Amino acid sequence: MKSIAYSPYFAWARHRKSLKNLFFVLGPAAGLLAGCASPGGDAALARYRCEQGLEFTVKFVDDTAILNGTRGYDLLLRDAGGQGALQSVYSNARMRAEFGLGASSREAVLRYPLLPLRLRCVRD
Repeated sequence: MKSIAYSPYFAWARHRKSLKNLFFVLGPAAGLLAGCASPGGDAALARYRCEQGLEFTVKFVDDTAILNGTRGYDLLLRDAGGQGALQSVYSNARMRAEFGLGASSREAVLRYPLLPLRLRCVRD
């Protein structure tokens, strides 16, 4: 006959307190690492409204612009172009976006080369 002290339940109960302490330490550490690993943790979303009812949000992370809107999700890479420090150009195979236009630098232009489409946008 086995002794109760060696049953799997009591073995688990014996180590439960040390496991709680381990999770207590590792839980917040994992949260901090996840916050650091997420792209653009400090980047803010900017909302733009365009002609023809198009709306999108853009998040600038390093040399990329992540657009999410009514025409779908696009990841654009920084491109050459733009005049001055406030203007920037991002593009991929599907579209090209120019930000920082206009007198207040709140305007943008989206160009879709595969479609004959050029949209003017303004940031909210």
